[in-house]
Amino acid sequence: MSICTCRQSQVREGIHRRLFSASNLEALKNLTFDTFKPRGRVGLGQIQADTLERAYNHSKMFASSLNGWLLLKGTYGSGKTHLAAAIANQAVSLGVPTLFLTVPDLLDWMRFSYDSPQTSFEERFEEIRNIQLLILDDFGTQNSTGWAQEKLFQIVNHRYVNQLPLVVTTNMEMEQIDERIRSRLRDPELVTELKILATDFRNPAKEDTGHPELSSLDLHGQQTFGSFSLRSGQNIQPEDLRSLEKAFRAAQAFAEKPHGWLVLTGNYGCGKTHLAAAIGNYLASQGMPPLFVVVPDLLDHLRATFSPTSSTSYDRRFEEIKTTPLLILDDLGTQSTTPWAKEKLFQLFNYRYNAQVPTVITTSIKLEELDGRIQTRMLDKRLCDIYGITVPPFYETTQMTKSRRTSRRSI
Repeated sequence: MSICTCRQSQVREGIHRRLFSASNLEALKNLTFDTFKPRGRVGLGQIQADTLERAYNHSKMFASSLNGWLLLKGTYGSGKTHLAAAIANQAVSLGVPTLFLTVPDLLDWMRFSYDSPQTSFEERFEEIRNIQLLILDDFGTQNSTGWAQEKLFQIVNHRYVNQLPLVVTTNMEMEQIDERIRSRLRDPELVTELKILATDFRNPAKEDTGHPELSSLDLHGQQTFGSFSLRSGQNIQPEDLRSLEKAFRAAQAFAEKPHGWLVLTGNYGCGKTHLAAAIGNYLASQGMPPLFVVVPDLLDHLRATFSPTSSTSYDRRFEEIKTTPLLILDDLGTQSTTPWAKEKLFQLFNYRYNAQVPTVITTSIKLEELDGRIQTRMLDKRLCDIYGITVPPFYETTQMTKSRRTSRRSI
């Protein structure tokens, strides 16, 4: 039975009010573009603030056009929900039928329709799939039952096939999302993906170390470019001092613009770990904390996931390590050489080589002593710059200097 023309506008208005109520946008009415701080709170690093401002600008453009999909990624409190709500509030103010829900609430809203006398499940499901603007907040926090996964895929796929506007916010890595949905979220012709690196706005005292369980960068907090010694005035051969200065300049340049691989070789105590940590500390101060890890520790972290008490799966941990935007591997070659360790390291190096992800490596062994598969990738001059530091260990020259001073005083 069709609805008469005179009542169609009333029905549409009723649906509009019901969707607005379901979206709980009344409670989010203050989350607008006017109340958003595009550069975030005071104290954000430049890179963090830049990613936030970029997300703000793209969200405003999306709200004006409602064209394509927008994927906002970031940690809790980074601003992604505020931007999604701002898009929803602007759309509603223009009369655009909009549904804004966290994904768990969306699934509950569908489940409740099974017992609803007003709306059947089929009617509600069609409303969700075809609503002019759909915003799915906190994607990935839902219960991953078979029913939930299937319904979400059907919704996302329907909007993908029909090119209907969609906004998704998530704090998950793409590899953790259902493969069928992930493939659609990665369509560059439809989806604008924005990663916000800003830390929790609601809890500014909580610093984002990037990899709190894995990174040991905090143990090297004093190792900066400013505290690095170029060893002038010590009894060291000029060519050795030049090797140290070249490595220092290369590390500074890499920190300013991380690109390709930087390999620092040399004896223990020559300064290579200090330079690697200085790169990490500089980028952390700019809002781009790297994963700094000693290679044997990295393998221990992977092994720990096999424990029955581990809260993290091996696949998730390895994915986190190999895809991190900047990886600093200290002391390559000091790990055990079991077949398992060699295979995991090769997989890690091979992924970052093919994806050309910025990586810093320090090692005290000769490159020809490394696994041949890793060696060939490190010797590719198109991607990798190698700097050999030939100065003697810092503690040796320090002891020699003290010894000479003692001898002079005794004379």
